[in-house]
Amino acid sequence: MKTYKNKSTKKTWIQYGVFAIVAITLYATGMHTEVIGFAQRGLLATGLMNPDVAEIAQVRSNKNENGNKPETTTNPTTQADFNLKLIDREGNTMSLEELKGKVIFMNMWATWCPPCVAEMPSIDKLHEEMGDEVAFVMLSLDQNFEKAKAFDKRKGYNLPIYAAGSNLPEMYQSSAIPTTYVIDAEGNLVLTHKGMADYSDPEFKKFLNSLK
Repeated sequence: MKTYKNKSTKKTWIQYGVFAIVAITLYATGMHTEVIGFAQRGLLATGLMNPDVAEIAQVRSNKNENGNKPETTTNPTTQADFNLKLIDREGNTMSLEELKGKVIFMNMWATWCPPCVAEMPSIDKLHEEMGDEVAFVMLSLDQNFEKAKAFDKRKGYNLPIYAAGSNLPEMYQSSAIPTTYVIDAEGNLVLTHKGMADYSDPEFKKFLNSLK
């Protein structure tokens, strides 16, 4: 009996050792972020993490019909701050102001952020389908922009990724990442969503089309 217990204990410690080695390897190689991100995609499939765009769409519909903004909404119209410089993957600097007049999808992300990695495939799909109609700004918060560029290339996304070329305006200083901001064609910040989401959802695409 004692021999059996010793063997069982030894087997348990071996299993713990294997798990520890795998965990250390994942962290050492930086792959833990992608592993966790992959696991979190299961949550995205439920749709529970998606922004509630139905109410915003209704507010805009009422505004178009009545010519006035509703007196009270959970998403009041706020003029977006366009005083933000952006550096693209080639090192060119542009201003968010240059995109004014277009619907803008701006996402704050980082390669070390599992939820960012989890939602990235849905953003890539959205970009493929609406990249000609919507301006995408994938703003990397990585200290080393090269990591963001390498990640995008390795995944085969070819997303419009940028680094900040100036301080973030206060309205874009979020306590959480990923955080996504949507600006309509009139220059209003109409949505701020903190946390991951499935942005390839048909309702979200319909919402973006309503902002033109």
